[in-house]
Amino acid sequence: MTIENTIAEHIQKAVSVLYQSEIGIDSIVIQETRKEFEGQVTVVTFPFTRLSKKTPEQTGAEIGEYLKEHIQEVTAFNVIKGFLNLSISDSYWIDQLLNNVLNEGFGQFPANGKRVMVEYSSPNTNKPLHLGHVRNNLLGYSVAEILSANGYEVIKVNLVNDRGIHICKSMLAWQLFGNGETPESSGLKGDHLVGKYYVIFDQEYKKQVAELVEEGQTEDNGKKNAPVIRQAQEMLLDWEAGDPAVIALWSMMNSWVYAGFEQTYNQLGVDFAKYYYESDTYLLGKDIIDEGLDKGVFFEKEDGSVWIDLTEDGLDQKLVLRANGTSVYITQDLGTAQLKYDDFKVDKSIYVVGNEQDYHFKVLFLILQKLGKPWAKGLYHLSYGMVDLPSGKMKSREGTVVDADELMDDMIRTAQERTEELGKVDGFSEAEKADLYNMIGLGALKFFLLKVEPKKRLLFDPNESIDFQGHTGPFIQYTHARIRSVLAKADYKTRISSNHSLELTILERELIVNLSKYPGVISAAAMEYSPAHIANYVFELAKLFNKFYHEESILKAEDTSVRNFRLDLASACAVTINKGMALLGIRVPARM
Repeated sequence: MTIENTIAEHIQKAVSVLYQSEIGIDSIVIQETRKEFEGQVTVVTFPFTRLSKKTPEQTGAEIGEYLKEHIQEVTAFNVIKGFLNLSISDSYWIDQLLNNVLNEGFGQFPANGKRVMVEYSSPNTNKPLHLGHVRNNLLGYSVAEILSANGYEVIKVNLVNDRGIHICKSMLAWQLFGNGETPESSGLKGDHLVGKYYVIFDQEYKKQVAELVEEGQTEDNGKKNAPVIRQAQEMLLDWEAGDPAVIALWSMMNSWVYAGFEQTYNQLGVDFAKYYYESDTYLLGKDIIDEGLDKGVFFEKEDGSVWIDLTEDGLDQKLVLRANGTSVYITQDLGTAQLKYDDFKVDKSIYVVGNEQDYHFKVLFLILQKLGKPWAKGLYHLSYGMVDLPSGKMKSREGTVVDADELMDDMIRTAQERTEELGKVDGFSEAEKADLYNMIGLGALKFFLLKVEPKKRLLFDPNESIDFQGHTGPFIQYTHARIRSVLAKADYKTRISSNHSLELTILERELIVNLSKYPGVISAAAMEYSPAHIANYVFELAKLFNKFYHEESILKAEDTSVRNFRLDLASACAVTINKGMALLGIRVPARM
């Protein structure tokens, strides 16, 4: 039982004894004591004044006396207005460190019997992954790891958009202008090669539209009549009809893309238990449309198109099947949602998709609930903001996309330059240097993107992200390496302290209090699907350790008991930093 739980239970008893009243546990607010006051745990006394019929200060003093008398760990208290600040004994905090924080399973919750699916990445097979995908992948992977640490069985899935007019645009451009070019002949990654032809299509399309406008057509007509767009539309019809030549071209180019994606995913450090492909799922929703018509959830218009009226829910009328019987995007999503549930029977299904799709998911989830799907209440859209660079917004059709592979390579290169400038690689082999630069470069990228709440739009500044002194991944990585260096000098292997009667310094106590919060941070991050909780917690822990390192001696402590205790404390900090960063998909070096 945590000290907060113990205090809450005794407050209920105190209210009963002192004021002959009962108070629910939910009415008891316990929080961390503000740094300017004595104590570690603060109780808000305002809710008790209606029972005590006294001022918040008087009420706080009476309850404080009761707690000090009845809880061995409460050694002192002070009351500031309506806040009762409690000082907790050093022996309690030492016990927390030695018998809780230093346990291998600290921060890993037991299995809770619940299964959750996290769908993320969702790339298109007409172009490589870009900076927006990087945020999506990192967010999805980290949320999955956090949920796993909270005891959920997690299934990571990727729904690949491998069909549609945009895919045919790349295929057609390669057919018209590719001269048989392949990843092997060009030396390009497959996804980059296919993306190159998506850009070529757009350039050719614009050229043809401009020519038609010069000939007297309106721009709208030019966009409809340009030969390449008509050819792409015909190719899509041929694909849907199963034309063998078109299917063979589609299969070949997609295989190039998948090989390229796999390299990007490996470097980014993300993985998936299952891939779903829209080419397999786009027809699945039609059965659900029939089911909805039978139930009266959908209605058919005179032209044969099928709709749902959501105006009473504050939304609008939504097309769910075209008049010619072809599916729209939401038709497919209805079917895929059912398929995913049928495959895994999950309690919760999380879609990691940018906030431009907020409305789409409101409609999708509402339709599934109206269809009476019991699992629909477990669907959640983890909406996140776009990523900008200092140079402005990305535009993929114009070929100015911030490519994920190039971005990672640039980050690793910058990490190498910064690390060598600071002279942090003396005695490293070439292989060790390469691994360190990779660790720092990607750690900088991941931390910068994950330290911001998902819903917020963010400006990614590559230079700011690789700063060994800022609110950054490299600062935390360097702190971890610093701790490991201290432990290596002491030949530290495992817990060595056993003295529970030490008198803690302010910084020692602060560090243990901070370490003790880790499970609560993991829990909050899972509840809010926000890796930012962990990123900012680990940063604060690293910052606090550095203050401790500069102000208190570890290896040169005169008392052996103090030295051993501080080594254990340092080890707990390193392990917790490592665990927290791993949940963000970030590796930390043992030396640098």
